[in-house]
Amino acid sequence: MAAADGYRSAVRRRLLRLLVRAGYDVRSAGRGTVVVGRRRDAKLIKAATGAVVVTDPVRVQADWFVAEKGFTAYLAGRHVAELLRLYRVNCVVDVGANRGQYARLLRRVGYDGHIVSFEPVPETFAKLAAAARDDPGWTVHRCALGAQDGSLPMNVVPGTMSSAFSPTGFGARRYAQLRSPRVEEVPVRRLDGVLDEVLPPVARPRPFLKLDTQGYDLEAFAGLGERASEFVGLQAELSVMPIYDGAPGMAEAIAAYEAAGFGITALYPVSRQRSTGRVVELDCMMVRADRL
Repeated sequence: MAAADGYRSAVRRRLLRLLVRAGYDVRSAGRGTVVVGRRRDAKLIKAATGAVVVTDPVRVQADWFVAEKGFTAYLAGRHVAELLRLYRVNCVVDVGANRGQYARLLRRVGYDGHIVSFEPVPETFAKLAAAARDDPGWTVHRCALGAQDGSLPMNVVPGTMSSAFSPTGFGARRYAQLRSPRVEEVPVRRLDGVLDEVLPPVARPRPFLKLDTQGYDLEAFAGLGERASEFVGLQAELSVMPIYDGAPGMAEAIAAYEAAGFGITALYPVSRQRSTGRVVELDCMMVRADRL
């Protein structure tokens, strides 16, 4: 065994020397790991044990906001994964699921617990149901969640931005699809009224709430009532530059979540006005620290 290990080490050293002679930049990124890039083209930043970032500084500088969005999406996903692990989450309630992008992200970062997704728009729900079909730990429900049971008119547009609210002038200028929605009536349930229906598959539930309803998050949260105390954490989208008329701003939303006992663990930009650099929306991650 020792002889075989020695042989592999010798071959590895020889290969690395050949790469250096061929003009490649070879750097150690921790035990057993190297990063290879063209000289002068790649910059390696050791972020932590087991984590490095390799960039092309010229190309990144040429379109920094695009690069930042990619970095941020990765970091936000890893942050959520760590929160779910740390707080022993076994059920994620995914409100405003669209086609299931968030649930698929959770699976990619290693979460294997139960997921309950809600999406009210029929054709979008059909895509969500198809995405969840082969995942026995993922259930889907066709309704919106709000402060009252009933129904509401939904402004349906292509993509991920259908909303119960009309766009602001800023929102309509920024997102052309918001200017010509079609209106559909969709069913609405209070979340505290459906929890007992969706949580039974989970033993000793430790739920985490994700809200992304294009301005309707506080209405959905209000529908939890006193049962918000059962959730160990949440992720919600915060409006900094309002896209929808009547949607709560960042300060109002944070105040409501903090009043319910949640504290912020991270804020990540979701979108940005490139001409000014201002953030349009943020993802806010929060936890109930007394539930550790």
